[in-house]
Amino acid sequence: MNPFTQKPKPIYEGFKSFKEMYPKSYDKNTVDPYTKCRIILMNGTEFEANWFSHQFQRHISNCDLRRELAMTREVEKQQQLKISLLKPCNESPLEHTISYEQLAVDLTAELAKRECDCYVKKALDFALLEDFDHLYRYANQLEMEQGLRAERLVGKYTEVMPGRPTIAHHRCPLDNVKRNINSKTASKETVLSTMIITAAEQQTMNYYMNITNLATNDALRRLYQEIALVEEEHVTQYGALVDSNATWLEMLLWHEYTECYLYWSCYMTETDKYVKCIWEECLEEEISHLHKAAELLKKYENKEWQQVIPDGNFPAPLCLHENVSYVRDVLKNTVQFTGYREDYERVENLKDGADFFKFQKIIAPCEDIVPSHNVICTHINKTGRDYRFECKENPVPELRCRNCDNTSVGRIKDAADSTCFKCN
Repeated sequence: MNPFTQKPKPIYEGFKSFKEMYPKSYDKNTVDPYTKCRIILMNGTEFEANWFSHQFQRHISNCDLRRELAMTREVEKQQQLKISLLKPCNESPLEHTISYEQLAVDLTAELAKRECDCYVKKALDFALLEDFDHLYRYANQLEMEQGLRAERLVGKYTEVMPGRPTIAHHRCPLDNVKRNINSKTASKETVLSTMIITAAEQQTMNYYMNITNLATNDALRRLYQEIALVEEEHVTQYGALVDSNATWLEMLLWHEYTECYLYWSCYMTETDKYVKCIWEECLEEEISHLHKAAELLKKYENKEWQQVIPDGNFPAPLCLHENVSYVRDVLKNTVQFTGYREDYERVENLKDGADFFKFQKIIAPCEDIVPSHNVICTHINKTGRDYRFECKENPVPELRCRNCDNTSVGRIKDAADSTCFKCN
């Protein structure tokens, strides 16, 4: 499908009444896990588009252009609110968190599996192992608090076991900034990947930042606080990949194209008939926004959309599904890596005075103050072992113990074996 060849309807027709804006929520006991993931993804995609538009407005003084942005932004805010309210009232924030981390794992894996830019793929694989470990930590807290096993919430599509331990995720900010791509020379799939993953991780970061002080006990508040800081690192990493040399109007076009592609992907892969109709409705609205962005690009920069996106045809739809084998392979080969300036390095190859070790001593001078570690220790003390859902034993031997939490892997030199990242 090429959204540029579709006939758009007037943007004004995207405005809804309050009755039309309020949707029927899904049944948390019967909904497909990936329907929930798609809802979270599109909630984050709309948030990113909305705030990009706000920042765009704050960096220009032309009120005619500002008004055009405001019209589209209002429709997208209505879309975002409608999508976010598909979540039912009886689904707890912690249950919802499991879906956030399942999305982070399977979306990242799916993007990495098809990524042709080795540098971007490396960034995806690196953060994948950290979101994978977050799922494990939250799942243990969920079982202790609510007696719910995360395997039911993820539909047994995604394993729940240790990845790179969360204590090892805390890096000096200097090591999280990466090189940006060039959207004019990169493949369309690569540009989409950087924008999709940035929006998704930003949504996760925002959710944790806002839910932290609303959690009902200190252990969960501390866990959200810690992992929110890791998500800040992920958003820094992924956001740095996005083309920083494109103009505001070029990036507006890319934002709208990304939204069109994702709504089309959701429509093509959705199993819930009601939610599928929402994706179709939003796609029609986003096609209007895309055409408006192309119109503004032509008016203010005298550029045709083809100068920014030469081929408007969508790639194959982005489909969320299980990625067990892929995650296991990345875990086995790269668990001992950390960020090092614009790249990644095995912990054992860092100098003793590296910023990574300095920052670790500041934020985690001793293990027993680290919330993600304490969650597992508490679960082990109560039940004799941690909670996991795994198809077979962990591919990293040092992470197989069920009655102790490893805090060395990915953090201490020679704590595990790792080979290298793989390119497609």
